[in-house]
Amino acid sequence: MQQPQRRIVYLIALLAGFAWIFASADRSGVSTSGKIPAPQQGFLAPDFELETTTGESVKLSDLRGQAVLVNLWATWCPPCRAEMQSIEKVYREYKDEGFTILAVNMTRQDDALAVMPFVQEQGLTFPILLDESGEVANAYQLQSLPSSYFIRRDGVINEVVIGGPMSEALLRTRIEDILK
Repeated sequence: MQQPQRRIVYLIALLAGFAWIFASADRSGVSTSGKIPAPQQGFLAPDFELETTTGESVKLSDLRGQAVLVNLWATWCPPCRAEMQSIEKVYREYKDEGFTILAVNMTRQDDALAVMPFVQEQGLTFPILLDESGEVANAYQLQSLPSSYFIRRDGVINEVVIGGPMSEALLRTRIEDILK
C-alpha cells in the first residue's frame, strides 16, 4: 500500500473511532447511577457490618429506605465530643420520620473502655458501632475526625462533611435534604 493510501486508511480508522466514542458517550452523567460504592457524594455508600456497644450487629445496607447519618468519631477528638449533643438532639427530632444515625467509633484508634462512659455521660440514644478492625475507616478512606456521611434513602451519599463540630442548623438542613 502506498504512503498516501495508508494515511487515508489511518484517517478513516481514526474518524470511525471518534465517531464511536461520540455516539456511545453517556451524556446524562448517570452511567452508573451512583451504584459503585465510594465514600463521596453521588456514590453508593460503602457497606459495612459492625457490632454495637451492646453486641447487636448492624449492617448499613439493611437500612435502605431510611435516611442515615454515618458519623465517624473518637472519644479523644474534641470536635467529635462537641457535636454529639447536637447530633443527639436532631436524632430525637427526626428518628420518627425515617432517619437514623450510625455513630461509628474508631475503636482501633480509641480506648474501647472510654466509649461506654462517654455515651452514658452524653446521654446518647442512637446506635454506637465499634470499628475495632479499622474496616470502616479503610472503606471510607478516613483522613480526619469527625467525618460525617449523609446518606439518602436509596443508599447514595448526598453529602460528606469532614471536620467539625457540625452545628445543629447544618445538621437539620442536611437531614431534611436526605429525608426527601
